[in-house]
Amino acid sequence: MSGNHRRVYAIHYSGELSVKAKGTRNRFCERLARNLADALDSAGIRHEIKRTWSRLYLESSSERAGEVASRIFGVSSVTSAERRPWQSLEDILRCGEEIFAPVVAGKTFAVRVRRGGRSQKLPFRSPKVERELGALLAPHAAGVDLKHPQVTARIELRRGDAYYSSRRIPAQGGLPLGTEGHAVVLLSGGFDSAVAAWLLLRRGVMVDYLFCNLAGDSHRDAVLPVAKVLADDWSAGYRPQLHMVDFRPAVEELRTRCPQPLWQVLLKRQMLRAADRLARMVKANAIVTGEAVGQVSSQTLANLSVISSATEIPILRPLVAANKEEIIDLARLVGTHDLSAQVPEYCALTPRGPETHAKVSRVARAEQGLDPEKLKALIEERATFDLRALDLGRVSAPDLEVESVPEGAVVIDLRSPMAFRSWHHPGALSLGYVEALGAYRSFDREQTYLFYCEVGLKSAHLAELMKEAGRRAFHFRGGLKGILRSAGTDEALQAAMSPALLSE
Repeated sequence: MSGNHRRVYAIHYSGELSVKAKGTRNRFCERLARNLADALDSAGIRHEIKRTWSRLYLESSSERAGEVASRIFGVSSVTSAERRPWQSLEDILRCGEEIFAPVVAGKTFAVRVRRGGRSQKLPFRSPKVERELGALLAPHAAGVDLKHPQVTARIELRRGDAYYSSRRIPAQGGLPLGTEGHAVVLLSGGFDSAVAAWLLLRRGVMVDYLFCNLAGDSHRDAVLPVAKVLADDWSAGYRPQLHMVDFRPAVEELRTRCPQPLWQVLLKRQMLRAADRLARMVKANAIVTGEAVGQVSSQTLANLSVISSATEIPILRPLVAANKEEIIDLARLVGTHDLSAQVPEYCALTPRGPETHAKVSRVARAEQGLDPEKLKALIEERATFDLRALDLGRVSAPDLEVESVPEGAVVIDLRSPMAFRSWHHPGALSLGYVEALGAYRSFDREQTYLFYCEVGLKSAHLAELMKEAGRRAFHFRGGLKGILRSAGTDEALQAAMSPALLSE
């Protein structure tokens, strides 16, 4: 647009900001404006922002500006408007018909007019503008519908300027990021922890991420894109860090020194201890997890109580009462769904008969065999990623993925025996994942191996360990679905529908 016809985005504050005391509201709105400017600068969008008591006004020639603004927490909605100068009611009506006639064509409509700023002494009342503009627009439209219009023609009147809008972009409300402190999120990359992080971001809490890596580079490369979405799309106003701790030595210590039924509970307690230590280092006020009551064996109410006692720092569980369907719907909104779908709730410990009602006394006895200095060393040796500056293309796993079986390779199926019996690649051997972890060092150095599993994460981990141990090993891209496509037989495609194939 040129001249006086300017595109303006009205940034409506969330309802929570309107009830704050004057000083608090000013501080929150100032932070919101800074966060918005940071998001627009990061997107390369030129802009001007004006802050008023009731809202922000953003001027930009970019059509992306409104969508970027809708991802700033503390915003309830973004209205895309055209600003026109006026001196008389006739000016307002003429511009209103010019702007809205094409928009209401063939649709039902309503006109809504409000006064903004210090415009209370205008020479006419809002209902008069609504009636007269409605009469001008009616011949262009399918009719007037004041209760459920297809289009709402909105005008905000200020002295000398009128803002005309018919499009409102919904936003997520909440509080401006950076107004409610700092927390550490235990991020696994799955649906739950990513959504839990987003919910805390929406409450104005800046978060850093602790990723306890259980499967090496392949696990890292699945989790970093999830964290990158949270950082790039939802964290304007600060630079979140992801701290990656190689947790494989901690897992091995649990496996060799602790009772098998307690493995899951003990692993979660060790992760909380790592988060506790990191939180104190970065001066965070709380730890955030994606746990929900009853979702898995380690998340029974009894086990959550025992797990929580591993740290004195407050633990926030925003999903504690959520259903999985609700979590997945939120993941779609956040934009992490498709990425998290490739990162199952992976755990390197799969005990038989896991404890569902652990006792603190028994857990304490089991932990006497653990060396706290080892965990401390793992945290001190962590890798740290500046997520907003991170180039995912520069962080990748070794070239271990294949889409066909290498000639002469020994094919090993890491799934359950029941899944193996339902279908397996011709000539494949069955070896459980846990058993393979204990046996791979004894494999023939002169042989080539190909692993596959349900989704490709366990197989990638084993291939990586094999390579580190000097063996030739690969994993099949896409896990079971990938190797089924490669097999391409009617039997394989039919077997893919069997629930047994997909069991862990």
